[in-house]
Order: sequence, then structure tokens, then C-alpha cells
Amino acid sequence: MKHIKADIESGVLRDGQKIDSVRAIAAKWRISLATATKVVGVLKAEGLVRSEPGRGSIVTRDQATASAKDRLMRSLGGQIYAANERAEILGAELMPAPEEVADALGIPAGTTVIRRRRVTLRDEVPSSASTSWYSGDLAESAPLLLEAARIRQGTPKYVEESTGLMPAAGKDQIRADIASEEDSAALGIPLGSPILRKQNWVFNSAGEVIEFGQSVSVARRWATYTYEISR
Repeated sequence: MKHIKADIESGVLRDGQKIDSVRAIAAKWRISLATATKVVGVLKAEGLVRSEPGRGSIVTRDQATASAKDRLMRSLGGQIYAANERAEILGAELMPAPEEVADALGIPAGTTVIRRRRVTLRDEVPSSASTSWYSGDLAESAPLLLEAARIRQGTPKYVEESTGLMPAAGKDQIRADIASEEDSAALGIPLGSPILRKQNWVFNSAGEVIEFGQSVSVARRWATYTYEISR
């Protein structure tokens, strides 16, 4: 399943394309029909494919949205966006930290912080809008954070290379909400539309916050989180 999922998430398999049949998957990967059926079932449950009469299983990547963890791991690996995605940087500036941001970063309210705002487009349609917050202390060592332009290697990788701050852990929160005026303008949706609102933290090995992120995505998209359980 990992191979098919990776092809969908990277854009190799695009929306509307048909994936291999259960029998073809079983033959290609030398697994049983029962296992291949489960693979397709999991992809359907995650909103990555749907069954279409007469065609089989069709990619519906537009119904899924990458988690903060996925974005971070892709960035650190050198790839952030799929082939049909791109980001527009809406702004990058120094400003006094709002109270909720200060609380998230563990600093006094009003302390100078860096704010980077972006909108992600999928097939040229806005799918999510996000804001990354950093300590203002990074302005000197990572000056590109204050430029309203894409950072070639991705923001997390750039921060690591520029400052030596290495991500070691993360925390994500998610809730259903309705679109504010800012959300409405960024995503091109009516005020009060249902959205998925998220916030995430990236920590270094000492437990200090490297980045606090806030994002919203349009309704009817699945956010999938995969994790291991150790005892």
C-alpha cells in the first residue's frame, strides 16, 4: 500500500486516474487477493480512491489533505508539494506576538516574532491556508524567513540548515470550525463555511519550540495520521 499511497500523494497518480485492479496489485507485489483487497479498502477509507462502476478504483486525491507531520517530513526529505500543488507566500514579516501565539511559543505576549503566511493550491484551486510562527531571534540567522517568496528547500529544512535547530518531535491539534473573514479571503469560500482548523508544534531535542503553525483546509477532505504503538 505504501507504494500506491506514495504515488497518489506525490502526484504520480493524479485525480481521476485508475489504479491497478486487486488482481493486478496481488500479482505485481506477490501478495494474496485478500491482502490486495485490504490495500484498496484502506486507500478508500483514507479518501485517496473511490469505486466507480465500470472503471474500478479511481484516485480522489483532492479529497485528502496532508497532515503537518507529512509536510514536515517531506520538507526534510527535500520534497514538500505534489506535482499538482504549489504554494503562494502571502506575507512574511516581524510583528508583536499575539497572546495565543506567545503562549504556544512559550514567550511573553508582545515579543517580536516572525510570521509567514501562505496558501496552498491544488490544481490551481486553494485547498489550504497556513501561517508559520518563529521566534524573532531567527531573523538574523535565517533572513529568508522574512522574504515573501518560496524557500527552495522548504522552510523546515532551511531553518535547520541556517540555525542548526533540528526537529525532534511534533504535536498536532485539529478541530472542526467555520471560516472567518481571513479564511474566506484566503480560500475563496463563503464566510462561515465549514473548515478543518489545525495547529501544530515542532520541537527540538530539548523540548523547545522551533515552529508553531496554524492552518485551515476546506471541507470534505480527510486528514490522515499514521503512527506506531510501542509498549
